[in-house]
Amino acid sequence: MPDILSDIEIMQLIKETKPLTEDYRTKIQVRPKTGHKERELNIKGDNGNDFRIILRQSVYNPLDFSVILAYRPLNSNQLFRLWRCNGKSHEHTNTIELDKFYDFHIHKATERYQLIGAREDAYAEPTDKYSDINEAVSFIIKECGFVPPNNAQQTLFDRV
Repeated sequence: MPDILSDIEIMQLIKETKPLTEDYRTKIQVRPKTGHKERELNIKGDNGNDFRIILRQSVYNPLDFSVILAYRPLNSNQLFRLWRCNGKSHEHTNTIELDKFYDFHIHKATERYQLIGAREDAYAEPTDKYSDINEAVSFIIKECGFVPPNNAQQTLFDRV
């Protein structure tokens, strides 16, 4: 994995077509963890890149959740978080811009945050595009190049 992905490379990965298979629901891995629920789905993009959707939600606070689109570089076991849709459960501060907010928000990988040694997805923007984890999943599918199977009538995850 390169030390730093450029903003152009990040956008290409986000927009890469990611087909969901007919049996994608059966491939969801549910892992009970202390204090939260977690699900994961691995997806191969049309350009051969490996992606993973990761869902995490607190069992105590339904607004404490993350829906993550991650990329796994070739010959690596590390994940690079491209997008992360978070719930309205905590205040976020962007360290470069010094802006703070308490709202639903989308973390986005950026070159500039990598360059200062921060997490790749440390930058975030408030959003009104979703208000719960199911809407966040639908939003990430719509915005990040996913193509549901032709017969898909439901959201990616029926219930979280």
